[in-house]
Amino acid sequence: MKKLLSILALAGACFAAAPAMANEGGYPLEPAPVQTSDLSSLQRGAKLFVNYCLNCHGASMMRYNRLKDIGLTDDQIRENLLFSGEKVGDMMTIAMPPKDAKAFFGATPPDLSVIARARGDDWLYTYLRTFYRDDNRATGWNNLVFPSVGMPHVLWELQGQRAAKFVEVEEHGEKVHKFAGFEQITPGKMSTLEYDQATSDLVGFLDWMAEPAQNQRKRLGVWVLMFLGVFTVFAWRLNASYWKDIK
Repeated sequence: MKKLLSILALAGACFAAAPAMANEGGYPLEPAPVQTSDLSSLQRGAKLFVNYCLNCHGASMMRYNRLKDIGLTDDQIRENLLFSGEKVGDMMTIAMPPKDAKAFFGATPPDLSVIARARGDDWLYTYLRTFYRDDNRATGWNNLVFPSVGMPHVLWELQGQRAAKFVEVEEHGEKVHKFAGFEQITPGKMSTLEYDQATSDLVGFLDWMAEPAQNQRKRLGVWVLMFLGVFTVFAWRLNASYWKDIK
C-alpha cells in the first residue's frame, strides 16, 4: 500500500511540474483568454485562419463544412471563406507543394489541425503577440517564444511593426541579454487591445479545430457525472440492504 501511494505521489508531482518544465528558461507564457463556446469569436477566428494562415499551413483533418458547427451556413462559408474554387465539403488543404514551402521557409510549415493540442493555447497566444523585426533573419522577423523562427509575421499589418529592446545583465557571473520591452516602429490596422482580441479569436478557433466535439463532450460529461453520482447512492443502499442480515 505504501509503495502504491509513493508511486501515485510521484506521478502527481510529475504532472504538476510539467507546465513549468515545458517553458523552463524561455519567455513567460501569458494566459490565453479563449472561449470555445463563443460562436462569434470562433467565426472571427475562422476568418483570420483562412485569410492569414491557410496560405502556407494546411488543416488536413478539417473540412470546411464542419464550420457549420460554429454557426456558419454553407452560403456563408462559400462566400466568405472559399477563394480558390474549393467546395464546401473539401478538406482545408493548401496548393503549395511541400518542396516549395521548404525552399521558401527552410522547413515545411506544419499542419495546424491539432497544433493547439501540440503547443497549447497559452503558447500560441503568446507566440502570435511576440514577433519583432530582426534584420539578421532571412524573413526579417524573429520571435521571443520561438527564437530564430522561420515563419514571418503574417499578422504584421494588423499589429504593426515592432522592435524588441534588450539589455545586457549579469547572471551567475555571465553577461546575458534580457528582453526589456517592445518599441512600435509603424502602427497597425488594429489597436493593441483589438489585436489581442484578434489573436484570442484565432487561438480559440485553433483550439476548437483540434477537437470540434469538445463542447459537446464537456456537456455530456456533466450528465455522466450526475448519473454516476445518483447511481452510486442507489448502489450503496442496495449493497447495504443485500448484506444487512449477514454478520
